[in-house]
Amino acid sequence: MFPIQHAKKICYTFIAVIGVPVNLVAIMVLSRGKCGLSTTRYLVAMAAADLLVVITDVILWKICWYYFPGSFLDITPVCTVMYLLTRVATDCSVWFTVTFTFDRFVAICWQKLKTKYCTGRTAAVVLATSCILLSAKNIPFYFTLEPGYIIDNVHWYCVPIPAYYTEPRWVGFVWFDTVLTPLLPFAVILLLNALTVRHILVASQVRKRLRCESKGEKGSDPEMESRRKSVILLFTISGSFILLWLVIVIDLFYYRITGINPSDYSDSLYQFTQVGFILRNLSCCTNTFIYGVNQSKFREQLKSAMKYPVTSIVQLINKQND
Repeated sequence: MFPIQHAKKICYTFIAVIGVPVNLVAIMVLSRGKCGLSTTRYLVAMAAADLLVVITDVILWKICWYYFPGSFLDITPVCTVMYLLTRVATDCSVWFTVTFTFDRFVAICWQKLKTKYCTGRTAAVVLATSCILLSAKNIPFYFTLEPGYIIDNVHWYCVPIPAYYTEPRWVGFVWFDTVLTPLLPFAVILLLNALTVRHILVASQVRKRLRCESKGEKGSDPEMESRRKSVILLFTISGSFILLWLVIVIDLFYYRITGINPSDYSDSLYQFTQVGFILRNLSCCTNTFIYGVNQSKFREQLKSAMKYPVTSIVQLINKQND
């Protein structure tokens, strides 16, 4: 097991080092509202949720276990809270991606509903409601953990209670949790993207025919160009999510169908599962790079933000010299 453990340590350290700054940069740049994106609130919320996943799951949970074993973070009340925060942050990261995908689906396919639904106020309500409901959904997990050891009346570590794997109520709840995250989001994102592609292909053919018949225009179509940019952003974000979560979804299907306890996995299955967890956490670091590649205004704002400290110092020095 040493090679995979060593690889996990390196990968999670990399994710921690990269994940925090890139998500902070995304939040800072997008919050200024100068990137020309109508989905700013969704993107900021996604970056914030991804940042929380990196902090709670990667840094406080995994990195501290590798570098600082036996710290106060391993005390049962503390690790229980961290476990709940990790689950809530992960759920929010996933479902904020779904809400973003649905918003783009409405904006592209339902023009009549677009003016009412695709607004900043609606986005705030949807995001806040999702966060509250997902937080409430994870409360039962607090009662699934118990101390692993009791040393000098101090409870250490968090392990699942035996009933978690056997009692029907817990088995049913785990099934519900698995369907809610990530199986249902997986299916919804694939369905919405398929419907969006179908609508775009049909609309593109209709617009080309109308433009040729009415004016004989062969130039660029501003409306279709705007849609193209929006679709590229949508597909790269949702496609990245699907690819990086695919291993976890496969493992969940295998685990639920076979009923094998993950603790009884063979070495190959264990390694497959651990790769899935690494890729899942890596998905919290990719969106900022996607914005940088696809959005020229995001790149401009990022360059401006990076130059700001230097220009401020130069202006301050010039004022003092004057």
